[in-house]
Amino acid sequence: MQHNIDSLFVPAKAKAEDQEKISRPPLSAFQDSWIRLKQNKAAMISLFILAILVILAIIGPWLTSYSYFATDYSVAFQKPNAEHWFGTDKFGRDQWARVWYGTRISLLIAVLAAALDLIVGVAYGAISAIAGGKVDNVMQRIVEILIGVPSLIIIILLLMIMKADIFTIMIAMSITGWVNMARLVRAQVLKLKSQEFVLAARTLGTSGTRIVFKHMIPNTIGIVVINTMFTIPTAIFTEAFLSFIGLGLQAPKASLGVLIQDGFQMINSHYYLLMMPVVVIVALMVTFNILGDGLRDALDPRMRK
Repeated sequence: MQHNIDSLFVPAKAKAEDQEKISRPPLSAFQDSWIRLKQNKAAMISLFILAILVILAIIGPWLTSYSYFATDYSVAFQKPNAEHWFGTDKFGRDQWARVWYGTRISLLIAVLAAALDLIVGVAYGAISAIAGGKVDNVMQRIVEILIGVPSLIIIILLLMIMKADIFTIMIAMSITGWVNMARLVRAQVLKLKSQEFVLAARTLGTSGTRIVFKHMIPNTIGIVVINTMFTIPTAIFTEAFLSFIGLGLQAPKASLGVLIQDGFQMINSHYYLLMMPVVVIVALMVTFNILGDGLRDALDPRMRK
């Protein structure tokens, strides 16, 4: 019976030099993630659209001879035409220049706020997890207090006290924005502390600082990048909301929130003033979220084949 079973299994024929040949070249974690991201068509389309929006935010205002703040009442409320591609507002200001300058400001505020959240959140979460004990308990109680206070109330109170400019809005959004990042990093570091490679590094006498920056922080990159990608559209929406209700930037300064607020007042007679900034902010938020989903799948080690 055993002989009959063994006869069913026939060794594969292969050349001796091919038996231990590696069929796939070794790839770094970044290269492997990039290959998986390229296979996600929705994420790549979002990346392409996002790149176009960022480029237009940088060079868009320079593609026209009009500035975002210059007024000309003789051309007020012009519809989109060959001279004013997105039309003009009630002061005769060119909407093309204002939309892309406003997009630049909104992106700048969002990226700076997300960067500050990243720096503070990663440092706070890593220190809390590594220190452990009473230090961790105290630091987590602080986090729970901040979570219990609605972030929007803190932002509004700060903007009512301080002058509303880019720096103030960025700081206001970062007061509690780093909390979620800190909790995610802490959970990841706590899991990594018991991993074999960390224990081996400690056994070999590696310093705690080197373990943190060489082993723990790099292994949280995936979570950090994904959370940052979702933080940026949230910050864009928050800035737009604050400007829309009159607590953010004010005209003649331009941001997507300011432009949407101005366009909303003229929605019945001059819809194009609202349509252009709304299309841009929707495109930014959708592309960031789809790209974030794609990065989450690409950076997940469980997705590797």
